[in-house]
Amino acid sequence: MNIILIGYMGSGKSSVGSELASKLNRKLVDLDDYIQKKESSSISKIFSEKGEIYFRKIERAYLEQILLENNDIILSTGGGTPCYGDTMQFLIENKSLKTVYLQTSLDLLTDRLQKEKDKRPVIAHLKTKEDLNDFIRKHLFERSYYYNQSSEKINTDTLSITEITDSIIEKLL
Repeated sequence: MNIILIGYMGSGKSSVGSELASKLNRKLVDLDDYIQKKESSSISKIFSEKGEIYFRKIERAYLEQILLENNDIILSTGGGTPCYGDTMQFLIENKSLKTVYLQTSLDLLTDRLQKEKDKRPVIAHLKTKEDLNDFIRKHLFERSYYYNQSSEKINTDTLSITEITDSIIEKLL
């Protein structure tokens, strides 16, 4: 069974994915890293040169390719992955995987992302913490419909990476 981690940027998908893969002795695939390798380009460059629609199309194609070619992996997705087209429905209907939503509060996401804003092209243009908070609030409102369809939800606010990982293992295995 593949375990797919979803949630907003800054929710801990990569960190949790890494520890989960280590504990379960599974391969970790980071969808954004996979796309960058296959496209020989950064995510921000793909967005700026080819646009978001192009990116979302290849993101879905590579997601399907990863799931077709792998079994028993941990897959860390991008924050928007489940929210475009019928991707979340595709994940729900795939019986060889479970999705886990790493649910993180608006304030915690704002604090985390404020510190790494320059490394994230989607939010780099936001000038103030208030602007960032408003941006995340809007996205969470739009995306919560998709995120909340996950097989499991884990509120990460008060948990360490190890506690989140252990909770996923307890719920799914």
